[in-house]
Amino acid sequence: MGNIGSGLTWTYCDGKWTQDNPKIMGPRTHGVWLSSTVFDGARAFDGVIPDLELHCQRAIHSARILGMAPILSAQEIVELSWEGVAKFPKGTELYVCPMFYGETGFLTPDPNSTRFVLTIFEAPLPQPTGFSACKSSFRRPARDMAPTDAKASCLYPNVGRCVAEANEKGFDTAVVLDPSGNVAEFAYTNLFYVKDGELFTPQANGTFLNGITRQRVIKLAQADGLSVHETAISFEELFTADEIFGTGNYFKVGPLTQLEDQPFPIGELTMHLRRLYFDWAKK
Repeated sequence: MGNIGSGLTWTYCDGKWTQDNPKIMGPRTHGVWLSSTVFDGARAFDGVIPDLELHCQRAIHSARILGMAPILSAQEIVELSWEGVAKFPKGTELYVCPMFYGETGFLTPDPNSTRFVLTIFEAPLPQPTGFSACKSSFRRPARDMAPTDAKASCLYPNVGRCVAEANEKGFDTAVVLDPSGNVAEFAYTNLFYVKDGELFTPQANGTFLNGITRQRVIKLAQADGLSVHETAISFEELFTADEIFGTGNYFKVGPLTQLEDQPFPIGELTMHLRRLYFDWAKK
């Protein structure tokens, strides 16, 4: 993903907007010390923010999973998001990131100390030129091992080491397995493959986030008459695919062009689904 936070940034905290990256946490802040931090991400482009309310709802849900008590509603976060987007030049491609964290507490955050921050920053949408992946030696945790139903910051060091390992081998990202040895997802995006004109994707089993973009692409594919199979997938099965792609908030729909030492085409169906997504988003 690179350094996606290096451009112009506006942040909402404590009832006011400030430019850049305000210093809001200290070493005793629970969200720093004991990781009670959750976030979500939406994309703003061409005057739209697809599924913004769902992203805001998920941020609130994630906070509650970690024991916090968010006092903002999803609609209030939606309104703040549009207010922040309006601070940028029209048409700027942005990342919209609502965040909750605990200020005080020990082991568990004090629910009454829950704080909210909204940061919005420039982040151009990557072009669908393709990415490479290898199998990771690390796995996603089971739902009884970590708060896997939350988009929690504490889960991302595992994502980071999956990506770092892949980068050291010369790949962009990794295919990560679940605790049972089936494919879970790419390191930070959900995974699909195409075989004989049908879609296959790992069944959401609590070890990875059932992504909002993932769910949207499934609905769009089904409405377009495509068969979508949510099922257990082995890593070896991926090599029999006609096309492989990822879905996620950062690039929405992006093609895989190499898995280990096997090349894959930028497939027609992958690009068709990408067009379907952006056509839907701009309606």
